[in-house]
Amino acid sequence: MEKQATIKDIARTLKISTSTVSRALRDTHDVKQDTRKAVLELAEQLNYQPNQLALHLLKKQTHTIGVIVPNLDFVISTMVKGIDEVALEAGYTVMVCQSNESYGREIVNTKRLMDSLVDGFIVSLSCDTMQVDHIKKIQDKKKPMVLFDRVTSSLNAPKVILDNEEAGFLATQHLIEQGYKRIAILSGPKKLELSNNRMEGYLKALKQNNIKVDKDLIVYCDFNQDYAYFATKELLAMKRRPDAIFAIADKMAIGAMLAIKEKKLNMPNDIGLVGMNNDPATKLVTPTISTVEMPAFELGKTAAKMFIEMMHSEKDMNDEVIVLRPKLIIRESSQKMLVSR
Repeated sequence: MEKQATIKDIARTLKISTSTVSRALRDTHDVKQDTRKAVLELAEQLNYQPNQLALHLLKKQTHTIGVIVPNLDFVISTMVKGIDEVALEAGYTVMVCQSNESYGREIVNTKRLMDSLVDGFIVSLSCDTMQVDHIKKIQDKKKPMVLFDRVTSSLNAPKVILDNEEAGFLATQHLIEQGYKRIAILSGPKKLELSNNRMEGYLKALKQNNIKVDKDLIVYCDFNQDYAYFATKELLAMKRRPDAIFAIADKMAIGAMLAIKEKKLNMPNDIGLVGMNNDPATKLVTPTISTVEMPAFELGKTAAKMFIEMMHSEKDMNDEVIVLRPKLIIRESSQKMLVSR
């Protein structure tokens, strides 16, 4: 392999000091024009490439954003695409690490990205994260950080989120309007704020329509198709089974659909089903699954724009929260009657 040319090589050849070569390459005013010309010509001849890391360290910036996500499923990968688009336009590179829903792995990822000298972080927490000391260390080092999608109120940091309560309300209200009375919810982990907010929307819709809450119809699941499948089987085995199910993620809705089909129930006549996220799979199955769409790409772009603003602003943005609105998409799995929206 051919050895990479260095400043020392240029200095040795031209019989000048390395500091003179360095100043010539940076076009400082204290270097003679003929010396600068000789340095640039030899640098080109030797195919000299400056040490980018050293230059970045000199400027105290690497123009790299550390992005930590719980997984790279359809929704979150779409958010990451939004982050990357804005970052690229602003001259930043994105380094993505996934925690696989592990608190321990999230801590490791944070440390590795810090060691990689990223300029700051854009973070979506794992469902296993209860303590956030590792995230607070980012703030202690005065690095810009934005939380997105899965956030926590225990951190005073800028946030970009979906109105998850409204999402839960839209799904449940739609099922009520279609005539369903016993509506079950496949919720996420209890400790996840996102899950609890979607649950609040579900409960709000029941209350507004004078429907009594039945705790037997509230099931807490991991964001997992198999878990949702077995949970739905148990719901359908009840003496008074639900006549509709709201699954707070589409992968859970797919699991619920498999259990419903196995029971040979008809959707939407015997039972209704609504998911959330507008995963492409919801349009490919039969019947197609109603869902609540979140603007994932826009959410990622907004988080990146907020990060870039923090990088170039002196103002304290820790109290800023941007909330994006969800949209109900009605399909065959829940539509007993025509609805105009």
